[in-house]
Amino acid sequence: MKTSDTITMERIERYLSLTAEARSKATPSTSNKLDEDRLEEMLRMCDDYTADARHFASEGDLVSSFGAINYAHAWLDAAVKIGLMNGHGDDRLFTLP
Repeated sequence: MKTSDTITMERIERYLSLTAEARSKATPSTSNKLDEDRLEEMLRMCDDYTADARHFASEGDLVSSFGAINYAHAWLDAAVKIGLMNGHGDDRLFTLP
């Protein structure tokens, strides 16, 4: 087994930090109420999955924590990809349109 195949608390902390950076960097780019509501739901999902990741980590369930933080980041990435948020050209944090 390679080190890169191991889920550690350090790896989870790195992903939590990466997702927090993405959450603060992306800015809304909605143009109507429907899109604002959709974005609000996507950001809530991101925040909820981030909270879940922290909870699982605190319980020692690193596999579930790792899965949850990846879901959290995916909600942000999807919001940028479909144009509800602006990723400001950062292809390290986001899959750009």
